[in-house]
Amino acid sequence: DSPYTEALLSAVPVPNPKVQRRRERLVLPGDPPDPTDPPGGCTFHPRCPYAMDVCRSVVPEPTPVDGGGTVRCHLHTSGPVLAGGSVLELRAAESGAATDTGS
Repeated sequence: DSPYTEALLSAVPVPNPKVQRRRERLVLPGDPPDPTDPPGGCTFHPRCPYAMDVCRSVVPEPTPVDGGGTVRCHLHTSGPVLAGGSVLELRAAESGAATDTGS
């Protein structure tokens, strides 16, 4: 999920009061940008806990995600490169390592 979606989902109330009291709410810092003067790059970057340099200068392209949705977030593209691979490649490698039983 994108950071914006994570924050939205954390705000949805749960009908069970015991569960609701134990939940942690993701509260984003700062204020939403002025819609008449949005920041450059990704308009969410001033409030995003995962913002990278590319977010401040490049508008992310729409990227399809599992489940049929679309997200505009550099974390979901192959654009930023870390440790010689894209974020998606590194995530896939981590997922494979986490599920590898060594047999």
